[in-house]
Amino acid sequence: MENCIFCSMVSGEIACDKVFEDDEVLAFHDINPKAPVHIVIIPQAHIATLNDLDEAHAPLVGKLFLAAQKLAKEQGFADAGYRTVMNCNRLAGQSVFHIHLHLLAGRLMGWPPG
Repeated sequence: MENCIFCSMVSGEIACDKVFEDDEVLAFHDINPKAPVHIVIIPQAHIATLNDLDEAHAPLVGKLFLAAQKLAKEQGFADAGYRTVMNCNRLAGQSVFHIHLHLLAGRLMGWPPG
């Protein structure tokens, strides 16, 4: 997608602090972290918002969450706990219109969020 920063990261035009990549998923450290560990997990395919998903995307979305689980285990915070967040559209806080899953850990997460 033209002018999508995450698509530019997928293509290698823009560098990112990558922590995981496979054929469908890319994960990298957030440049503006909200927790001691803040990783962004994206599909390599451009999908603007959760509202743009359909049944065919279910396996891909599942892979985003499996990547979060894998990273939590590898980085040693799975047992202590972590939060995953997906925002949809501006009022929910989505600022990059390419779906992405935030993986947050390393501190006590307050409730309610937002």
